[in-house]
Amino acid sequence: MAPSDFLDMDACAVRPARAAMAVLLLSSVCLTALSPPSHAWAQAVEDEAADTALAGPQDPDAPPTSGTLSAQAAGAAAAAVPATGTTSAVSPTGDTEITGAIGDDAVVGGGLLRDQDLIRSNLRETSVDGLKSALADDDDVPGIPLGTFTLKPSIGQTINSETTRSGETRERRTYTETGLKGTLTSDWSRHQLSVTGEGYWQRNLSGTGETKPRADIDAALRFDISRDTIATLRAGYSFDREDATDPNAVNGAETQAGVNQYTLGAGIEHDFGILRGSAKVDVNRLTYSDVDLSAGTTLSQKDRNRDVGTLTTRIGYALSPALIPFLEASIGRGIYELRSDSLGYSRSYKSYSGRAGVEADLGEKLKGELAFGYNTYRFDDARLKDLNGATIDGLINWSPQRGTDVSTGLSTTLEPSTTSGESGALAYTLSSRVTHELRSALVARLSNSLTFRNYPSGSISSDTRVWLAGAGLTYDINRYLALTGDVSYERTTPDRGQATSVARIGVGLTLRR
Repeated sequence: MAPSDFLDMDACAVRPARAAMAVLLLSSVCLTALSPPSHAWAQAVEDEAADTALAGPQDPDAPPTSGTLSAQAAGAAAAAVPATGTTSAVSPTGDTEITGAIGDDAVVGGGLLRDQDLIRSNLRETSVDGLKSALADDDDVPGIPLGTFTLKPSIGQTINSETTRSGETRERRTYTETGLKGTLTSDWSRHQLSVTGEGYWQRNLSGTGETKPRADIDAALRFDISRDTIATLRAGYSFDREDATDPNAVNGAETQAGVNQYTLGAGIEHDFGILRGSAKVDVNRLTYSDVDLSAGTTLSQKDRNRDVGTLTTRIGYALSPALIPFLEASIGRGIYELRSDSLGYSRSYKSYSGRAGVEADLGEKLKGELAFGYNTYRFDDARLKDLNGATIDGLINWSPQRGTDVSTGLSTTLEPSTTSGESGALAYTLSSRVTHELRSALVARLSNSLTFRNYPSGSISSDTRVWLAGAGLTYDINRYLALTGDVSYERTTPDRGQATSVARIGVGLTLRR
């Protein structure tokens, strides 16, 4: 009988019912106490007692060890003792993916945290597509268990139409795009290994136009050294093809250069109390494939290959758990594979930057950081002017209501040039993305970005503005199959020369496990 039914009874009916329930509860407790404990439960308790006796008093600041009683055994032990009070519900936390879509590792399928999650160092992984629904946890994509890992793969197939206009020239193509995506995440009590990867291949069905395959894979290994110290190792690879509107693209090329990027990184973070410190080292290698010209020949891009290393340190002061101002400084070195490029310029450089900003974490509704600074590239060749300028970087994630996430980003990039006598450009980008659950199985997306690419005064190259807008819908047919639709428009407008616009529309299916 539900508890609400008792409230509708009169007092005479309530007292006999309570007496009967008390007798049943007392009988079950007696039977439980007289019956021998199961072998598994007894063994778990004995192991816990032995580990506790050997380890001595537990340091409250020490991280949990593998010798502690498991969540299941602890739950079984608690179930054998009658409860003496009520339990409080755990409030749901925000979700989203940080630096892309809004994200928080402490989320389980957009719902409540489970009891065992409260004692875990690394929590369960979110869904494959990063979109949270109002569905219960049982309706989430479960993934494929592989030992102590969980694999969540997905495959998508779309058909698209693209129209490119440049001045009076118009080019149209219809193509298919096949995409593979997956995440592999450990389920360890301490430390965490996560691997994410995706790849897309295009095939033209009609019309003319350059296909643009791309791939990206990243791995991160987190070490929970202590309660206040975390170390991270990272490695990754990405491939993309330069766009015809890129400032370093070759005019009249049949196929632009493919960009291969290899990354390695290591970092450490430590909490000193009111001070938060971190340091990291990143090493990137960029290589460029040959450009296929319309005349049937190729143009080597080997003189653009380079290695870049950067050391970054940050110190923050915790005014409160929600507000941490910080100072950050970095120093780097970029070394080109060839001492001089095809035009005779030595483009290797040293980089220096400093930033001051603030981190804010106001819970699931608002979090992010904003920083202002200055960055400079000093080239080995005295004929090349220093490339420098003020920088603004940040990411703000806002959830005005459940099911709606807004992400706004600011970034500043220094882009070395390959044009004769040019140092490069300073690019500022403002981007935003909104996702909203129209229904439990229907999610709408809106995105927008604006990039200003500015060259020093007197440069041969022209300042450029790039605007990109997009919209899309994802309908979950069931927990494994989703129907997607997307439209986008991109326009590149230089101060000198012809503007280029690209319009795309596509529809497809995504199968995930």
